[in-house]
Amino acid sequence: MTARLNLLGNPTSTAAKAAGHFGTARKTILQESTLPAATQKLVLLRTSQINGDGYATDVWSKNAAHAGEDSTRVNLVAAWRESTVFTDAERAALELTEQGARIADAAGGVTDEAWANAAQHYDEDQLSDLVMLIALINATNRMGVIVGQRGGDYQPGQLG
Repeated sequence: MTARLNLLGNPTSTAAKAAGHFGTARKTILQESTLPAATQKLVLLRTSQINGDGYATDVWSKNAAHAGEDSTRVNLVAAWRESTVFTDAERAALELTEQGARIADAAGGVTDEAWANAAQHYDEDQLSDLVMLIALINATNRMGVIVGQRGGDYQPGQLG
């Protein structure tokens, strides 16, 4: 099955320009944030899994592996609560990620407990970057799911 629409097919379209801004913001966080790179990749992967975005799950799992992330950790990110391979800080970020991705499913949104736990491990700048990263990947996941973009063919480095 092919995607319903190539959002980036016309680089001068307003959709492509807007998506470019999302990508630029994400790249800025990935390159400049003091939030650990491994945590960033886990957040992007877990959010993409939750949102059922096959393309982004493909991208972020392969990018994590390409960056040297241990295959056990990549494979267990969906079951992080039942694994021993994540640090307390990563667990806090993954909890915040899950609650941030499932806002519509959770009556109260992100709990004070999840926020406080994350705040024990990350400073305000890192928390800001974490919130922005969760929001950006949620938005891009939704675009991918809406147009039916499929995963499987991505090669690390393909997105620049």
